[in-house]
Amino acid sequence: MPHERPSITSPADAANLVMSEMSLLDREELRVILLDTRNRVQGVQTVYKGSLNTTMVRVCELFREAIRANCAGIIVVHAHPSGDPSPSPEDVALTRDLVQAGKLLSVEVLDHLVIGKGNFVSLHERGLGFS
Repeated sequence: MPHERPSITSPADAANLVMSEMSLLDREELRVILLDTRNRVQGVQTVYKGSLNTTMVRVCELFREAIRANCAGIIVVHAHPSGDPSPSPEDVALTRDLVQAGKLLSVEVLDHLVIGKGNFVSLHERGLGFS
């Protein structure tokens, strides 16, 4: 039997996939979890590595691998090196842009997680940027 890929059924599942590594980062980093139609993980791709507190993001970069791999959905994850996972206004604006782009590209943005030191915030659960 082939190795079963993990399924994402909640924001905690997604956070647990990357938190041990991402909560230790000293720079902002943005990753995309690539998912199939059953929310099984197809891969995790690092898209950006930023400075101490900023990452300039081009929306198209976040979808490149998802489109290439014919993924049904993505979860965007980024780390706040300060350890505080509170979403910034820029995080909410980026989420709004990603959700809109995902609709155009037929790649659903399921969530955007902000990873802190051993904790995380789901923008989807808080209704930030998803409408």
